[in-house]
Amino acid sequence: NYWGLSMIMIGGLRLAMRQYFLGDWFAAAQHVPFTSRDDGLPRVAIYGAGAAGNQLVAALRMGRLMRPVAFIDDDSSIADRVISGLHVYKPKHIQQMVDMTGAQQILLAIPSANRGRRREILSFLEGFSLHVQSVPGFMDLASGRVKVDDIQEVDIADLLGRDSVPPQDDLLEHCIKGKSVLITGAGGSIGSELCRQILALQPTTLLLYEHSEFNLYSILQELEQRVLRESLTVRLLPILGSVRNQEKLLDVMNTWHVDTVYHAAAYKHVPMVEHNIAEGVMNNLIGTLSTAQAALRAKVANFVLISTDKAVRPTNVMGSTKRLAEMTLQALSKEMAPVLFGDKANVSYINKTRFTMVRFGNVLGSSGSVIPLFHKQIKSGGPITVTHPKITRYFMSIPEAAQLVIQAGSMGQGGDVFVLDMGEPVKIVELAEKMVHLSGLSIRSDKAPQGDISIEFTGLRPGEKLYEELLIGDNVVMTSHPMIMSASEDYLSWDI
Repeated sequence: NYWGLSMIMIGGLRLAMRQYFLGDWFAAAQHVPFTSRDDGLPRVAIYGAGAAGNQLVAALRMGRLMRPVAFIDDDSSIADRVISGLHVYKPKHIQQMVDMTGAQQILLAIPSANRGRRREILSFLEGFSLHVQSVPGFMDLASGRVKVDDIQEVDIADLLGRDSVPPQDDLLEHCIKGKSVLITGAGGSIGSELCRQILALQPTTLLLYEHSEFNLYSILQELEQRVLRESLTVRLLPILGSVRNQEKLLDVMNTWHVDTVYHAAAYKHVPMVEHNIAEGVMNNLIGTLSTAQAALRAKVANFVLISTDKAVRPTNVMGSTKRLAEMTLQALSKEMAPVLFGDKANVSYINKTRFTMVRFGNVLGSSGSVIPLFHKQIKSGGPITVTHPKITRYFMSIPEAAQLVIQAGSMGQGGDVFVLDMGEPVKIVELAEKMVHLSGLSIRSDKAPQGDISIEFTGLRPGEKLYEELLIGDNVVMTSHPMIMSASEDYLSWDI
């Protein structure tokens, strides 16, 4: 009697717990529609039935925030099997899966997939009325450092970006390792990412130069925590100041014996600068000149200007100021003076700082960019505002852009303009449509009046182009890096 009662109690408890935590495992095994209780939790399917997917299922069941109801996987060898109590569907059977399970969302659990493969999967999932989300790194998820409620919207870089090219270590370290590095605009979108990547390249000193106290505080806190966590020996120095103050810049560069300057400080929002012309000129042009002249006086070895595709045949004030900043550095780089050799006169460059300009397009997720705006508009129920149905832009992820900037800054002899390979331009209206579809919603239009989100065209803003360019002329050559090109462009001498 004791053994029989024990078996009933233990077995019954295990079955009850399995039913509670695994949900309708019997229905999954038999591939029939779910009939059990509705616990009110959102039903989600996991794309990827590997180790990462199984970790996610376990975390979801423990967290009780979402209810996993199925796996989706490309591997035909596990199709129609039951893993962790969930039926595994092939991608072509997603609609059948939705009908059988009532799934409302899909969570991507494919950490090993490259960006090209993720883009293919997202394009395929656009055809279904399902909210697609992604999850944090699974090593963090498994160790408990990341919670399940950190599940996030799909990384737009997976929709637009390319698989990154492995960096060339010699180019990454050339201007940084063992050197004193100054970054202006250190709290901005590009500046802060430069700080993160440069920190790992072992400079002796990293100076964060920023005019916004809050931005400087934020990036300093992040970097200090990383220095402690990774036991780095880099000296971090936060400096509040304006790039218009040449004497302060000179004092900083001389005091800390700066070897390399990355000049990322600039006003970049086209409509804002269009309405504040004087400030745009003072910050973007005069600020660049002041920083460059301070670098010359302090005998800084390397100076890298972060430029933009809007500097090419500019139609707005922001682009014009950046083009003038480029021309200023080109002229300073080629400034010459006569040198006498006996009775013969010759010329020699008198400025020894190596000036380099790196030009690229929009970065994904930067402050004021279209991506966060679209997310906000979708969350509030629309409409999504696009300036023109034909407008296109180049996009690149912030980490990729910063990494390429560092490598490009190590190239050239001085006065060089480097252009990053931005891939193909993207139609903004198509980007908006993809984001709506991957949110599990539909586009409202004259043909589909019952849709969820409408797209409204507001007209081009002052100085805005339909498309952007990266080159002024056709004289461009490849460099040793496949993602970096060198543009040979005319310049005006400093004497003019």
